[in-house]
Amino acid sequence: MPTYTPPLRDMQFVIHELLTADKTYAQLPAHKEIDQGTINQIIEEAGKFASEVVFPLNQIGDRQGCKRLDDGSVTTPEGFKSAYQQYIDGGWPALSCDPQYGGQGLPQLINTALYETLNSANQAWTMYPGLSHGAYECLHAHGTDEQKKIYLDKLVSGQWTGTMCLTEPQCGTDLGILKTKAEPQPDGTYAITGTKIFISSGEHDLAQNIVHLVLARLPDAPKGTKGISLFAVPKWNIQADGSIGSRNAVTCGSLEHKMGIHGNATCVMNFDGAIGTLVGEPNKGLNAMFVMMNAARLGVGLQSLGLTEVAYQNSVIYAKERLQMRSLKGATEPEKVADPIIVHPDVRRMLLTQRAYAEGARAFAYWVALMIDTELSHPDESVRTETNEMVSLLTPIVKAFLTDNAFNATNEGLQVFGGHGYIAEWGMEQFVRDARINMIYEGTNTIQSLDLLGRKVLGDMGKKLTKFGKIIEQFIEDEGVRKNMQEFIDPLADIASKVEKLTKEIGMKAMLDTEEVGAAAVPYLRVVGHLIYAYLFARMAKIALDKEASGDSFYTAKLATARFYFAKLLPETATLIRQARAGSKPLMTMPVELF
Repeated sequence: MPTYTPPLRDMQFVIHELLTADKTYAQLPAHKEIDQGTINQIIEEAGKFASEVVFPLNQIGDRQGCKRLDDGSVTTPEGFKSAYQQYIDGGWPALSCDPQYGGQGLPQLINTALYETLNSANQAWTMYPGLSHGAYECLHAHGTDEQKKIYLDKLVSGQWTGTMCLTEPQCGTDLGILKTKAEPQPDGTYAITGTKIFISSGEHDLAQNIVHLVLARLPDAPKGTKGISLFAVPKWNIQADGSIGSRNAVTCGSLEHKMGIHGNATCVMNFDGAIGTLVGEPNKGLNAMFVMMNAARLGVGLQSLGLTEVAYQNSVIYAKERLQMRSLKGATEPEKVADPIIVHPDVRRMLLTQRAYAEGARAFAYWVALMIDTELSHPDESVRTETNEMVSLLTPIVKAFLTDNAFNATNEGLQVFGGHGYIAEWGMEQFVRDARINMIYEGTNTIQSLDLLGRKVLGDMGKKLTKFGKIIEQFIEDEGVRKNMQEFIDPLADIASKVEKLTKEIGMKAMLDTEEVGAAAVPYLRVVGHLIYAYLFARMAKIALDKEASGDSFYTAKLATARFYFAKLLPETATLIRQARAGSKPLMTMPVELF
């Protein structure tokens, strides 16, 4: 049976020592009272809830899955409903929500730490409240006063949950060809008709009501993405006094039979003239939905951080206990029949790969969450604008780089277990299956790569990337004079220079052939992802070096992990850069009929 222990020491290290979050919050009027003690207390309780209440349901949910009944209702696995009620009772849905609607008004960074632990514990279960939080953010930003009055306090409390309904049988990422219709009604509402597929948490028994945020077309809408509107469509209609009324014409047609995340209800949803209300302006639904989509992309990154961490923890336990062969240098535990496999170099490579990807992901995801707090709450508008641009640049990297790495890390974890990793009772094969979806949904990683290179970098002639580069340049300038930092600063400066050159080269090629962007995008994103990790690991190494004399083994381990990252993982960029430079010709010259 797998286990999970919240990595509180490293979570606190990132929040307090790497990010010095309390200094940032001192500049934000909404969060100026937040101190280290408050943060520690909350994440400790979050970890306790995740490990003691949610984690024991992970394998149960995987084995049982969700069940659709004849009336179209869906039941979740054993224990899911009780855990969700405890989640509500603990006030967890309201953690970072607006106090005006019953929220606690705490920083996004604290909510991010909560979701890390929940995703380590049970990704499938966590998707129910996770999507609801995204629906809250969308309606909070773009809902009418009436919609906010009806929906927000219920979403904040967790009484109601939310979904995002985009994909249709004929369209996934290409939303411009969606067919769902919205017919205006005399009372100002709309009748929504169409079919949506792959709808996570689309129907379930956890909450009183489900608020579907649905993309659809008005009768006179322009073709393509410029003719998409967004609608709030509740499972149960809402009466004038805010109470639940009659059943709306939206039903679960079937449940998808999936490779992983079995505990989450992935539904085909049929809208048969379901009554909804317009969110935002007509034909500008994507603008409003992007609030939820971007939140979901960051959320998927947290799913992958969670899976990387829990897979690593279980791999380490197994590697210390499993006896196989002797160390290449001779017996390390001669009193036993064999040595534990952790003595073998390649087992350590697999473990350190998992560890480095977990620690790098935590630093990156928490850093972006702190930026979001600044973006939302800083009193200076220019600071909010600049931070918004940085979050925009980094969001596709959080989604794609963390999910790629998590699939790699969970696979390495399964390999550590050998044949036992393939057996369900150990839990590792579930982590691999669950991790695989994260590279696909909420925009495939190729889409994220195109977004990064095509829109976020080349789209503004590299302005946002240049601003990010200056942050790294300043760190290199400040720390480059330290002799004991050279092993980290030199490779960081090298990859920063290479990213700058590669970006210019691709940009020049793209002016002559736009397919160069598509050919280079995926390796390019990974190169930039490694630049970010190199920067963060160099910063973490600096802290560890400064505190090495304290005798705290935590800093010894942090240094060892940083050194492993620079020696064994960062060199991947050499291959990636060559792939990006190879261009579109090797991909596009073969005639279609020869495939």
